[in-house]
Amino acid sequence: MQRQILSRHTFRTILLLSCLIIATSIANAAVTVGKPAADFTAVDSNGKQHILSQYKGKTVVLEWTNHDCPYVRKHYGSNNMQSLQKEATDAGIVWLSIISSATGKQGHVSASQANELTQSRNAYPTAVILDEKGDIGRLYAAKTTPHMYIIDKTGKLVYMGGIDSIPSSNPADIPAASPYIKTALKSLAEGKPITDNVTRPYGCSVKY
Repeated sequence: MQRQILSRHTFRTILLLSCLIIATSIANAAVTVGKPAADFTAVDSNGKQHILSQYKGKTVVLEWTNHDCPYVRKHYGSNNMQSLQKEATDAGIVWLSIISSATGKQGHVSASQANELTQSRNAYPTAVILDEKGDIGRLYAAKTTPHMYIIDKTGKLVYMGGIDSIPSSNPADIPAASPYIKTALKSLAEGKPITDNVTRPYGCSVKY
């Protein structure tokens, strides 16, 4: 009987470890630069459905955001994020701002609140995706706000990481920072390789 109990315990342990390994492998595969970006279906703050794969043929930027995060306020308060959004969307790039804050957590907003934020900050995303269950955030292993991803016209992930190189919440640091997203989008538009295609994301933790 003791051997049977031990055997069952060992089997369950092995099964659990196997599931964890598979889950980790799937998550890592979803966020590997140079590989196809993981597809998802989501609804925006206006009730419109977005399927990532439908944007093949266009460059897509994913921006994880939380309006209460001081690092996010750094880039919106200085108009840095809005300038990047406008420049991108004017060039035909799809820019999806994603809110993965869970209900009751910092940064969680309703659809109407998300629209109010977009309007009050003069932001220019293509859409604001509401991901309160965190499905998309976990799929992409989004760690911070902001955490940025770029997907090229073929549907391949070509950049992941920070918006720039100085991990502070001080807007005065923006001019001195290497503008990773701006540079990556410029390189992509010119058909050049993105030099720094994986960088360190910084900001507040995503509030799953």
